[in-house]
Amino acid sequence: MEKLIGEKVRHAYWDLDINCARTALTCLGDIFQFPISQQTMAAAIGLHGAGGYRAQCGLVEGALMFIGMYLADKGRADAAIAETCYQFAEQFTGRFGSLRCFDLRPNGFSDNDPPHACEALTVSGVGFMYDFLAGIKEFSRRELS
Repeated sequence: MEKLIGEKVRHAYWDLDINCARTALTCLGDIFQFPISQQTMAAAIGLHGAGGYRAQCGLVEGALMFIGMYLADKGRADAAIAETCYQFAEQFTGRFGSLRCFDLRPNGFSDNDPPHACEALTVSGVGFMYDFLAGIKEFSRRELS
């Protein structure tokens, strides 16, 4: 699974040149066979640390958006969706140490940052998201297409 996620992340970053939030949405949409609309992808354009402000990580934001869309589509109540988002954030923090882009980005930030510095983190993050979501009954384990 990690190899397939790695290929999807690499394509999203290097071929499509999209940010981490949009990459997370794209990968999760592929994994769970749930189409992501262009409007949703447009809404996620600035969700990479709040447009580069280094706030909440775009991986987290993309995952939270996906959880909301997918579970709402499956008929889950708002309170249950919010609780799932809370659990995700809590477990993501436990695994990666923070929800903030500023804390998570490898080697911090500089004017000379290489492109897509978070590629390895994104592969790990999407793998974590897959494992988290596959444990929820509305989600089923699926292989990437």
